[in-house]
Amino acid sequence: MSVRKPTLLLKVCGLREPANAAAVAGLSPDFIGFIFHAASSRYAPTELSGATARALPGGPARVGVFVDADLQTMHTIATEYGLDFVQLHGHETPADCAALQAAGLQVIKAIAIGEKLNLSTLRLFVPHVNYFLFDTLGHAPGGNGIVFDWQILRHYDLPIRYLLAGGIGPEHAAELVQLELPGLAGIDVNSRFEIGPGFKDIKALADFQAALTVN
Repeated sequence: MSVRKPTLLLKVCGLREPANAAAVAGLSPDFIGFIFHAASSRYAPTELSGATARALPGGPARVGVFVDADLQTMHTIATEYGLDFVQLHGHETPADCAALQAAGLQVIKAIAIGEKLNLSTLRLFVPHVNYFLFDTLGHAPGGNGIVFDWQILRHYDLPIRYLLAGGIGPEHAAELVQLELPGLAGIDVNSRFEIGPGFKDIKALADFQAALTVN
């Protein structure tokens, strides 16, 4: 008797436009993400207030994306926007992650991957994060829109599950559901599902979400 493979979790990041964010939340992905790094073209506060974010349809966990923000700022924004998770793309330490968890937030630590994965560094974060997110090493701290070689993760052996990010588009769905990688929990998508920065293609997301469901 074959064992049913778990459906991959889906995180849709970079939401900014209120009506579009509501439409994405209505698809009930597992996570929706708001970027709080002012240099990003998807900087959430330019269009999305905390009250609007908190009023989005229930279901998806709310994730705030930060780059080297101080702990008080992250805590204040988390309260304002009703965040469940903080996603860290800077030089945050295991101690920073522990402090955020102690404040009641769940933590996703983003790791930029080039040609190899340094598991010894990741082990320091294991007690203090809920997920890792593996993105492509590039000039920006996140959102470089480039796919890395997922097979770099074939020897991953840590107890923390992770999300794949970096240039993932609709054409990757069939390959993703066939991936046999230790620790893989889900997929993070952003720019490849956009009509414009921060404005998502709802049909493309719905089709991709359906394709990730393993029957």
